[in-house]
Amino acid sequence: QVQLKESGGGLVQAGDSLRLSCVASGQISNYIMGWFRQAPGKEREFVAAIARSGSDTYYSDSVKGRFTISRDNAKNTVYLQMNRLKPEHTAVYYCAAKTAPRVGTSGYYSKNYNIWGQGTQVTVSS
Repeated sequence: QVQLKESGGGLVQAGDSLRLSCVASGQISNYIMGWFRQAPGKEREFVAAIARSGSDTYYSDSVKGRFTISRDNAKNTVYLQMNRLKPEHTAVYYCAAKTAPRVGTSGYYSKNYNIWGQGTQVTVSS
């Protein structure tokens, strides 16, 4: 089972961009990969997911058109490009993986992912 480590978070101003990275300790080509976030006092929520080959991507309505998920299986890395950030995007962002042939409906729910990183803090000031 791979281990995941996120990086790239930080303190930025509204309108700025950030790119989060999630590096795995081993091959990720057989894993569906996802990004989730958790703001203080709120439940963890789905942000984006990507198919094993990277051919299909899925987003929550709140980030569609603003965030982009991608992956480089050769580098065992998944990315989350976040543009035009807003204060409401402030949260701890988690990378997650699950073994499945496709994202499907289950890919939108954190309970279906069995491997998690430790998270990286993103803070957007107004």
